[in-house]
Amino acid sequence: MAQNAPSKPTACLALADGTLFYGIGFGATGQTVAELCFNTAMTGYQEIMTDPSYAGQIVTFTFPHIGNVGVNPEDDETGDPVAAGMVVKWDPTEPSNWRSAEELKAWLARRGRIAIGGVDTRRLTRAIRQQGAPHVALAHDPEGNFDIEALIAAARGFAGLEGMDLAKDVTCAQSYRWDEMRWAWPDGYQRQEAPSHKVVAIDYGAKRNILRCLASAGCDVTVLPATATAAEVLAHKPDGVFLSNGPGDPAATGEYAVPMIKEVLETTNLPVFGICLGHQMLALALGGQTVKMNHGHHGANHPVKDMETGKVEITSMNHGFAVDAQSLPDGVIETHRSLFDGSNCGIRMTGRPVYSVQHHPEASPGPQDSFYLFERFAAAMADQKTQA
Repeated sequence: MAQNAPSKPTACLALADGTLFYGIGFGATGQTVAELCFNTAMTGYQEIMTDPSYAGQIVTFTFPHIGNVGVNPEDDETGDPVAAGMVVKWDPTEPSNWRSAEELKAWLARRGRIAIGGVDTRRLTRAIRQQGAPHVALAHDPEGNFDIEALIAAARGFAGLEGMDLAKDVTCAQSYRWDEMRWAWPDGYQRQEAPSHKVVAIDYGAKRNILRCLASAGCDVTVLPATATAAEVLAHKPDGVFLSNGPGDPAATGEYAVPMIKEVLETTNLPVFGICLGHQMLALALGGQTVKMNHGHHGANHPVKDMETGKVEITSMNHGFAVDAQSLPDGVIETHRSLFDGSNCGIRMTGRPVYSVQHHPEASPGPQDSFYLFERFAAAMADQKTQA
């Protein structure tokens, strides 16, 4: 069944069940296949498109004003867009913002990412919520020529994210140091020149703003690839270990990540802090399990309850898998819970400075309610030093 299409559509989104959405293509031309999700954030489309956690996904933006502030090099979360494509309600207009360096359309075209505008994103979002994140094929052809049967077949042929280890595709090729802190007016990004703690960050698809938050919390950060061993981590003599966000099925990435985390926990008493995929990696290492969600959580307006204080935080989220709270063993406490669906959003070990959260306290885009988690990590490292 097709949506009401423009007289000359130049893009087509085909769902695996045969549903078609026509619209106006922009960005790169060609075809791509992926899982389709929706994001409810009102800001940060550039950060979302460059978030490595979106590998293997096309993002439907529920907020209609996409492209209105343009793009600029400072807001990239990684070197290039990682999301496979984007779906928006309105064709992007000319940007109006003092920080804009390029139009979204040109940026997507230059970076090889396909987009479609003029889509009924409300209808599409309802379909995702009701039926689960579908497999789709997105095509952009300026001439408007589409092989519909081939598009639907391509969508049906997509393997899906379950069982897929995507962290290896987005991680760094080699280790590097990071000292850039959070953006602040009027100076922009400043360098951390007096760090107090040495942190090894495992890059499963780390966002730059997470690394900036660590630096702003007083950390001297060394980033290691996702496949780093415990020996490689401990060779840097860190004061703490950070487990980053990332894409794909946590069980697949856990094949090599979990043994490393287990060894670090068994041989040291170092503080460990994880976010998103890092949260799921820690849960697996502690004996928990993860599950695929129906449509996941993607947005900058997700209420999360701190189960220990009763405080409710508005958070930024991006995940399609979740930790099964019922699978957590003795000695591991659920600390945070989603108020949307009750899914797990945080854990900690009893008696040890080891904890993680599903949401994104670096808030890019999104609210800053949870930034204290970085400060807690720094405080835990300071405490360990005084006890040593």
